Amino acid sequence: YGERVERILKDAGFAVHSFVVPPGEETKSIDYASRMYDFLVGHRAERDDVIIALGGGMVGDLAGFVAATFLRGIFWVQVPTSLVAMVDASIGGKVGVNHPQGKNLIGAFYQPNLVLADYQTLATLPQRELISGWAEVIKHGLILDEEFFRFLEDNVKGLRELETEALTRAIARSAAIKAGVVSQDEKERAGRRTVLNYGHTIGHGLEAATQYKRFLHGEAVAIGMMGAAKLSQGLGLLPSAVVNRQQALLQEFSLPTSLPPKRSNFKLSLAEVTGAMELDKKMKEEAIRWVLLQDIGKAVIRTDVPQENVLAVLQELAGP
Repeated sequence: YGERVERILKDAGFAVHSFVVPPGEETKSIDYASRMYDFLVGHRAERDDVIIALGGGMVGDLAGFVAATFLRGIFWVQVPTSLVAMVDASIGGKVGVNHPQGKNLIGAFYQPNLVLADYQTLATLPQRELISGWAEVIKHGLILDEEFFRFLEDNVKGLRELETEALTRAIARSAAIKAGVVSQDEKERAGRRTVLNYGHTIGHGLEAATQYKRFLHGEAVAIGMMGAAKLSQGLGLLPSAVVNRQQALLQEFSLPTSLPPKRSNFKLSLAEVTGAMELDKKMKEEAIRWVLLQDIGKAVIRTDVPQENVLAVLQELAGP
């Protein structure tokens, strides 16, 4: 869509300069941010110029970080073209890049001046990317809205086929759930925004332990949500029927609910996963804040999850 957007803007009288980055989480780095700074300096960008982030969540995070830091902040617009960007990454103002030891360790809160989402861009999204995006949609129902979760259960076929009515309702409701949480705790000071991290503690650990090359974000979050549900069950918070219901919906959307089998040549050090998970703990000098479930639509934050429970769940996700 880059050439089309560039043509529209030029026809409207704007001067446009495009900077294209390769897909993949490894692009979300200080190195590529520095290349973008060089590009902006080379084109003599000024504070009243606008960065337009056209693409998925990674593009928004990277472009937003550059917008936040170049000339101490310039205007920027999000035009998300992936499902995960439409319902999650473009909402909330979190921008940043990854560090080799962890995801999103370098960043800022910097709200876009405008978010413009066109669901028709999903028709050209690679199937694996589209599937990955459903993880965040399902997550929003799991943590805060049981009625929305039931809507997803009842409309799997229409959603997977990108039927307009079901799709627009799912995107709008999912985005509204995220925006509602963010509006109460924009900079993650009060703790309210933490509920959005359901599945992300293990998910981020998986991404970091595999150098962001093995899993798409939604795939890692889906596995992480299964881990969080099993932890919730082990602590007596969540009935097994609800764990099964979560697993069933993730599988209906073709999302992974366990780690790849060892026979597939997939190698993963659980120690590296737990090490990445504990990085935030070390920085905050407190226990990991686990987002767990008491029921569908009822998330709870716990800091008293025993390490042996975590290791047992990771072993269960890894299989025999």
